[in-house]
Amino acid sequence: MSEPVIVELIVGEKPAPRLDKALAKVVPAEVTLSRSRLTKLIEAGDVSLNGVAITKLKHKAVEGDVFKVVMPPVEDYENAQPEDIPLDVVFEDDHLIIVNKPAGMVVHPAPGSETGTLVNALLHHFGGDLSGVGGEKRPGIVHRIDKDTSGLLVVAKSDAAHAGLAKQFADHSISRRYLAVTKGVPSKADPRLAGLRGVGFEDGGVIRVATNIARHKTDRKRMAVVQDAGRHAITRAALLEDFEHSALMECWLETGRTHQIRVHFSHIGHGLVGDPIYGLRKAMPSSAFEEDDLATVKGFARQALHARTLGFIHPVTDEKVEFTSEIPQDFHDLLEVLRK
Repeated sequence: MSEPVIVELIVGEKPAPRLDKALAKVVPAEVTLSRSRLTKLIEAGDVSLNGVAITKLKHKAVEGDVFKVVMPPVEDYENAQPEDIPLDVVFEDDHLIIVNKPAGMVVHPAPGSETGTLVNALLHHFGGDLSGVGGEKRPGIVHRIDKDTSGLLVVAKSDAAHAGLAKQFADHSISRRYLAVTKGVPSKADPRLAGLRGVGFEDGGVIRVATNIARHKTDRKRMAVVQDAGRHAITRAALLEDFEHSALMECWLETGRTHQIRVHFSHIGHGLVGDPIYGLRKAMPSSAFEEDDLATVKGFARQALHARTLGFIHPVTDEKVEFTSEIPQDFHDLLEVLRK
């Protein structure tokens, strides 16, 4: 059986009156910890403040309080089966593996995607011997990227690595940089953008988007920017190439919320090329492209988002490491068309 994981949760502004709700608002997206599970952990004495177990849901949390949550180990991997699926391994040692995930691959099994996932491939690669801590039956998985986002993922091979990586994701010390292709060119000179709630500008032309993100009220598969609910999310982005009608942006995350980059670019009016959910508000001008090139742009079959770099402190050796992934062929072809 795996060792338990301890997660620290810092209470934010205007905490909810119930402790489980107050803590649920500040759980990092990389940590699998629902409000209902927090309720059970509180009642079981697995949540503490200053070394004292807090077992009452009516306990009044105060902004700045640091609660420690002990997440018990997981004993199995649900029904996930090993599958002989090729893996693009960027790095591997006794403790972790860095995988370059292709677009179209789901990270872990879920209803409707029970096979062909990264977890299925990893179970075959390691003969089923993967870390299973983290509160859900997702062996070795400490973070995720969307099905149709390509790029780097780190996967734990041991409980020690899993615990160390989970802590770094929880305190936002892991560096993650993405490449994204937007519709239109985000610019500080755009008065609409400059006046938009949650948008600011930093040195070097960096755009900072800071909002709350929560599930859409009517479409539960979507996320949305909200004001007085959800989880705080911060994305920074800088222009790498200006294609006049679109742009190549480098993005990096201070937080890691579901669909965060896609939601934030949609919020500022520059959804990603190919994004079927958040990229529909702004159209690419057909007159700007030759027929064949237009087919490449209009036919880009996924959000143009690639997890390019991943940097962290190795959880066992304490060495600072960073890995880079080259853009996949479809992304390369899109850029070549836009550069015309």
